[in-house]
Amino acid sequence: MKIFIDTANIDEIKEAFSWGIVDGITTNPSLIKKAIEYYKEKGNDISMEDYIKELLTTAGEGHPVSLEVIGDTEEEMYREGKLLFDKFNGVSKNVVIKIPVNPETSENGTHQFDGLKTIKKLSSEGIPVNCTLIMSPVQALLAAKAGARYVSPFAGRIDDYLRSQNNIPFKKGDYYPADGFIINENILQDHGIISGVHLVKSIVDIFKNYHFKTEVLAASIRNATQVREIAEVGADIATIPFHVLKEMIYHYKTSEGMKKFENDTVEEYREIFK
Repeated sequence: MKIFIDTANIDEIKEAFSWGIVDGITTNPSLIKKAIEYYKEKGNDISMEDYIKELLTTAGEGHPVSLEVIGDTEEEMYREGKLLFDKFNGVSKNVVIKIPVNPETSENGTHQFDGLKTIKKLSSEGIPVNCTLIMSPVQALLAAKAGARYVSPFAGRIDDYLRSQNNIPFKKGDYYPADGFIINENILQDHGIISGVHLVKSIVDIFKNYHFKTEVLAASIRNATQVREIAEVGADIATIPFHVLKEMIYHYKTSEGMKKFENDTVEEYREIFK
């Protein structure tokens, strides 16, 4: 499974890339704004455009970086997607355009399929698309049919939704069981999906059935346990926040073992390294 880092903070990106395990980056306008504000507070005044270029350079060629449009119609998203790609892809040839699967905010709006139309147009011109805000397997199926390079199911948000709909208190990083949450002998579900991990698994299974080349990019990751479960069900990629990457490396028994190693090392062995 490939690992993308879900941040726009260049300090975090450089640190994570130094570990040798990061394959790409996902961003959104909010993450970029937050990162720029962080650097401005440290006295580094930089424009949005220059910051994006630095972010792409830091990632380097061969490491995809998702940049998101802000429009909500086919015309706006296509224009913005083309602009982002034309303006920034020359930096490191690693730009991917993020398009929402459905840009409408209402159930019966007139632009529900504009995301798919935009994906089709951009991908037909050779521009790679990451279809974002996937909340159901059938949305992912439509995005793959439209030509998306990646689909991003939001695993954590589905878990949050299931808890919220059933008045279950939780904190953002809380674990949600991959095999579902049972209340009064009934398993919580959203159109048959019982957890965020189940959402990812369902999409992986569908894509295998029909040999789609579209990659499943599991997003909205809340904790290290969820990363393991997403890897077990076969996600192609997980995009992971910096703090969750740090959580993944720690285990108390590893620390305990290191202390024992240090205490047990004989002086003669230490001399070898001097």
